[in-house]
Amino acid sequence: MSRMLSLAAVVLLAGPAFAQQPAVRNRTEIPAQNQGQVGNRPIAGQSVPEPAVGQVGARAGVGRGEVRTGVGRLPAAGANATGVNDALFAAAAADGGLSELTLSQLGVQRATDPELKRFSQQMIEEHTRLNNELRTLTAQKGIRIPEMVDVRSQFCAQSLAGLSGEKFDKCYAKAQLVAHMEALGAFEAEAERGLDPDVKAMAARAVPKIKEHLEMIKPIAKKYMKESESEEHGRIGRPAGGVQPIR
Repeated sequence: MSRMLSLAAVVLLAGPAFAQQPAVRNRTEIPAQNQGQVGNRPIAGQSVPEPAVGQVGARAGVGRGEVRTGVGRLPAAGANATGVNDALFAAAAADGGLSELTLSQLGVQRATDPELKRFSQQMIEEHTRLNNELRTLTAQKGIRIPEMVDVRSQFCAQSLAGLSGEKFDKCYAKAQLVAHMEALGAFEAEAERGLDPDVKAMAARAVPKIKEHLEMIKPIAKKYMKESESEEHGRIGRPAGGVQPIR
């Protein structure tokens, strides 16, 4: 009996201490700042709460028949819309323009080919004007565009910065070729199927200049590609151990 009384006393004394401890909650009960997301991407199997009416951001104002994007809104598949999303184009064009400036500045500094140096300087001048025109127009339209170079472009520039001499020239020429092919595709799509008449007109004005840039870099890049192919064929056809081939 005395043992039971002692146990009861212990429970009564420990009661206040237990009451002070917060209840244990599992992860589904604990609110998080970005519940159901990792960065900007939802975690598989978890739903993301709908934004409040008037919310500013990528998900604001998304209605039926549309999908959420990083900027603006895109028609969902099967929505019978063939137009290009102007806000998405503007963001992509701004990304490409900033990347081009970063790339061209590197070319001015490190290229050993005089043609590449001249090309790089021209790109800085002409893409600066194009970027400024895009920035002015998007500000008037209330379209937000990137102000910093994206991670992919930073990595590309960092990779090129580790090269020198002819190796740099070769990789840099290829990078400029790819960049202008991508830019031309984006600007042509907006020029043909843009929905905002002003953004569409700006893209149409830029298309001939981007085509000119592409035609300038093509022969330079092709020259380095031919050299690479010749070197590769030479290595493949060279016999091992210095033995002369049978003729």
